[in-house]
Amino acid sequence: MGSPSDAELLALVTALAERYTAQGLCLASAESCTGGWLAKLCTDLAGSSAWFDAGFVTYSNQAKQSMLGVAASSLDAHGAVSEAVVLEMVAGALARSRANRAVAISGIAGPGGGSADKPVGTVWFAWGQRNAPPRAQRCLFAGDRDAVRRQALVQALQGLLDA
Repeated sequence: MGSPSDAELLALVTALAERYTAQGLCLASAESCTGGWLAKLCTDLAGSSAWFDAGFVTYSNQAKQSMLGVAASSLDAHGAVSEAVVLEMVAGALARSRANRAVAISGIAGPGGGSADKPVGTVWFAWGQRNAPPRAQRCLFAGDRDAVRRQALVQALQGLLDA
């Protein structure tokens, strides 16, 4: 997968906006490696306040704990880029917003920070909705920091559209 263009990202977020508006759904995002880019994409659209409630940019472990209620024990045991942590992030976003849908993103965009078990390009996602179990997915993206982050945005948006 190449690096998605601005036009591709706009097409996905526009489709999401149309679906959420039509279905009366409301979104919150909990972002780490994308640094609020998903929230920006959503709020770039006029009228987004009808379907987008909150964006949590929790780049540090402390922010994940204080803003989203992620357990220090989860961060210690699994690291910020893990299934356990994104599941807690998505639950925290739902609990701390009026949204009925949420997405969480935590990954290693590079160029440094990777390891043998979590190489650069590793990104964990979780998608959640009120009164239903969340789902999580791990992806490994290729490319530079921008490419990894753009691919993460596509994956997050596509997961919301597929739900």
